[in-house]
Amino acid sequence: MTTGSELSERAVRVACDVGGTFTDICVLNESSGRMHVAKVPTTPDPIEGVLAGIEAGGVDLNDLVLFSHGTTLATNALITRRFPPAVMITTKGFRDTIEIRRGNRDDLWDTYKEMAKPYIRRRDRLVVTERTDYAGVIVTPLNEEEARDLARIVGKRGVKTVAICFANAFINPKNEQRMRDILAAEIPDATISLSSDIMPEIFEHERFSTTVANAVLAPVVGSYARRLEGRMKEGGYKEDVLLLHSGGGVMTAKTAEQYAARLSASGIAAGAIASRFVAEHAGFKNSIGLDMGGTSTDVSLCDNGNLRITKEWYVEYGYPICFPSIEVLTIGAGGGSLAWIDAAKSLRNGPQSAGSTPGPACYGRGGTNPTNCDANVVLGRLSDNLAGGKVSLDKTLATEAIRKGVAEPLGMSVEDAALAVLKVANANMADAVRLLSIRRGYDPRDFALVAFGGAGPLHGAALARDLSIPVVLVPPNPGVTSALGCLLVDIQHDVTQMYLSKTDDVNIDDLEATYRALEIEGRERLRNEGVPDDRMVFQRKIDMRYLGQWRALSIGLSAPVLSLEEAIATFHHEHGREHNYSRPGAPVEVYRVSVIATGLTPKARFAEFDPVDAPAVPAGTRLVRFDELPEAVETPVYDRATLQAGMKVAGPAVIDQLDSTIIVPPGVTAEVDRSLTIAMHIPQA
Repeated sequence: MTTGSELSERAVRVACDVGGTFTDICVLNESSGRMHVAKVPTTPDPIEGVLAGIEAGGVDLNDLVLFSHGTTLATNALITRRFPPAVMITTKGFRDTIEIRRGNRDDLWDTYKEMAKPYIRRRDRLVVTERTDYAGVIVTPLNEEEARDLARIVGKRGVKTVAICFANAFINPKNEQRMRDILAAEIPDATISLSSDIMPEIFEHERFSTTVANAVLAPVVGSYARRLEGRMKEGGYKEDVLLLHSGGGVMTAKTAEQYAARLSASGIAAGAIASRFVAEHAGFKNSIGLDMGGTSTDVSLCDNGNLRITKEWYVEYGYPICFPSIEVLTIGAGGGSLAWIDAAKSLRNGPQSAGSTPGPACYGRGGTNPTNCDANVVLGRLSDNLAGGKVSLDKTLATEAIRKGVAEPLGMSVEDAALAVLKVANANMADAVRLLSIRRGYDPRDFALVAFGGAGPLHGAALARDLSIPVVLVPPNPGVTSALGCLLVDIQHDVTQMYLSKTDDVNIDDLEATYRALEIEGRERLRNEGVPDDRMVFQRKIDMRYLGQWRALSIGLSAPVLSLEEAIATFHHEHGREHNYSRPGAPVEVYRVSVIATGLTPKARFAEFDPVDAPAVPAGTRLVRFDELPEAVETPVYDRATLQAGMKVAGPAVIDQLDSTIIVPPGVTAEVDRSLTIAMHIPQA
């Protein structure tokens, strides 16, 4: 691992975020702290797009000291089912656990809506005789004759991917491990995922589902990571390829194959990490991230510098992945989201999207349905030319789409209809922010809103006004902010173990020994990734719940463990904030203990600039309609590339840049800080 003192003036760090349409590249010069970006089309083989992006960023692989990568590869593989055939081997009687699920539905009232099929078909879910009880006692040893027969069946089918999921294996993995050994003897090159390794926790469905997702993704992720690392090293890159995972850390290519399902939320985690960094750099410990792209909007929350973590999430409803993940709420609200009229003649927005083909009507590629992008063009908020003139937008086509799709059906003028389209979109996003903040016991007025993505800065100020958020931050390159997030992370592993016990019955010495064992495992994982001991940090967590509850809250715990009194008091407080009630006199139960093992990567400094004593000068003007004004007004348009630290822009104004457009409404003041982040100050009622 390279340290800052070893870096030359040519040394650069590169972060890459592969999306469905574009591959974003963020290049940071180590010596100057200056950053520049590149954007290239995503290719059918994502590796070609990654290498093309690095070349477009002007980077010589010999000068590259760190490469960090976020990707939608695993997410897309689960959605499209494009992975090699796989087999699940489980305890007799548990074959249908992953298909029965929990019996709940994503739409409670639609009994006819089809659920997604399991990742492994029923005919490929095989059973064997074995049994371990709840306490970890092996009641029935693995029937090795049956196990060898299954291994031969799997071998004859030519399947090389296997998930082994035995009942109660989380507390005693011996039968799973023996099944693995028998399989490995029959199929030496098989990729085998054990539920006791992947997720050693109670609840069969969640453990089985996570293990199955990990198993089917392992060959996909492993092949991709090995090929990418090989191509990078051929070009002269000497360090590890680091892949961003759901928990907000990175893994080497070797480890990513072992814990492949952790990459299923790679891209959205990068955006959340970047939004926290932008806010902290501007002096805000509390922030809400708003990442609005072409199809969806991702909302994240950071409280006192800590991103919220969830232990259960999914790519497709009903099939949970229970690796710790940064909590991000995604809704169907993007620049390409469609405006439509429902059966009750009400205006709706999304989640349907025009996508990249044919795209919004203003793109001139055959789209005729009105979108948020078309509404912004009609109102003059978006220029006729984007991306430095590379993309031309047709206002006539946008106007026609809004007129036919919204204005005429509702008896409105085209401008009023466009305003209504954006108000509905903003209301949808505001509801998402409320779900992640107010519903969790946080007051949005205590937070800064970080607006990024190609469309986020267009809507940020209006959204902040709806939510009474006092300040909106727009990073220097909002369209590639998720790629920036990949530059800001450390190598991280989460090591967990079930620990069911009333707090009154916990033996402190035993608990301390458990944590030490988890730290030893975490240390071993980090050593395998080449992290030196002096760069390792271990953070302890304890999950607690009221006795009889199902869901638990994760509480930080200092080392060594001397008492649980402080943790219990924190649990009562956090339960009151999260669920709006607490019972300090009620018995509390420990549910799970965990250690976050972090390998610190050298952090580069970012360039800062001295404020200038000069006014911002607009590059021109155009007619723009704002929510606050009864008609369109001639509005100054600024080129962001000309805005220097210390400059201020008073609304109404528009700030154009290569990868986004910032709307500064009337009454709002935008100020450029030392890192060239723009802070819009929203007047409060």
